[in-house]
Amino acid sequence: MTDERIEKIKSAVDAADHIPAEKKAELLEILANLKPAIAKVAETHPEDAQSIGQSVEASVQIAAREHKRPERVERAVRELKESVEKFEASHPDLAAFVNRYSTLLSALGI
Repeated sequence: MTDERIEKIKSAVDAADHIPAEKKAELLEILANLKPAIAKVAETHPEDAQSIGQSVEASVQIAAREHKRPERVERAVRELKESVEKFEASHPDLAAFVNRYSTLLSALGI
């Protein structure tokens, strides 16, 4: 993920007033850990890494909206999980971070 994409994601999270501060911090921590995990995938599968980054950005943008549509969030998270599934064995850190991320969004009621 590019630094520009990370900054867009951070800005969206920071601007989401409906997300409690402690959950924002947790979400930002997970996203920070995703960047190097995605970078490892990019070394051998650049198109997949780009797709994963886009899925993360899309899901954050949807989740950051105050008036979100749950089905869109669910679809975005499902697409992210599907894009990471084939890397579970070779990149377990990425799979773990995506699972934590999905769980956090669920805990937020998103």
